[in-house]
Amino acid sequence: MSRSEFDDIRAFLSDETTHAADLLRVARTLIDDLEQARMREAMLSTYYLRLLTAARASVAAQADGAPDPLAFVKHELGEHGQLPGDGETVSRILADARTAAALLACLEQGSSAGRARGLRLRRCVGTGRRLSH
Repeated sequence: MSRSEFDDIRAFLSDETTHAADLLRVARTLIDDLEQARMREAMLSTYYLRLLTAARASVAAQADGAPDPLAFVKHELGEHGQLPGDGETVSRILADARTAAALLACLEQGSSAGRARGLRLRRCVGTGRRLSH
């Protein structure tokens, strides 16, 4: 949620003409958004821990002289469609912001499928509302 959305909500809540039903609707929306944020944080933590574990296992496999020490990392990247394509160079991958954007899109697709972000909260505030003085 952006800073301006927080400001809009604060203005809406402080407006004395706001009806209780509207406040309840805002509260429900904020609870929904909080739950979505919590779920996204848990999902990102899980992805991070799985990738960290794969990286550590790959380093340990290399130290043990395993024939394919990167197998763990390759598997984890493959699970999320992030394996480098044929002919992709290291420098291109490191400089390619689209790779990071694609990963974020994959992560968000799982957590926010079917949600119209931003629209629900924006309906709670109107152009006729003013901040209290």
